[in-house]
Amino acid sequence: MENTTFSAIPEARLMRVAEEILATCENDRIFAFYGDLGAGKTALIKRMCSLLGVEEAVSSPTFNLVNVYDGAGEDIYHFDFYRIKDEKEALGIGAEEYFDSGAYCFIEWPERIPELLPEDAVRIQIEIVDSSCRDIILS
Repeated sequence: MENTTFSAIPEARLMRVAEEILATCENDRIFAFYGDLGAGKTALIKRMCSLLGVEEAVSSPTFNLVNVYDGAGEDIYHFDFYRIKDEKEALGIGAEEYFDSGAYCFIEWPERIPELLPEDAVRIQIEIVDSSCRDIILS
């Protein structure tokens, strides 16, 4: 996949960006979100989940590492690896089985599990431009 950049995206346009990402990556199921704290990883994941039919509240699974959502009859897994000590902890919750399930997997802080992250994961880098805009790079 060629890099795609969405520049200076205000929060009001995040839903449109989420639509474009899902359309561009229609055959992909694993998405790795990179960015500083407060960059908007969870905000973008919320929009993508909404487009996939999730009606429940979507929030970062900071303490339980993974949240499971019902998206139009299929499970969607949302991971937050910010607080893990090492990759063994991710293995302990069955991360590889989730990644191999064929279900959508949205992963925050994938840099904490470099050896477990599938090579074909779509990488989404979110960079803070200012307090209301972000650059989003898809690769």
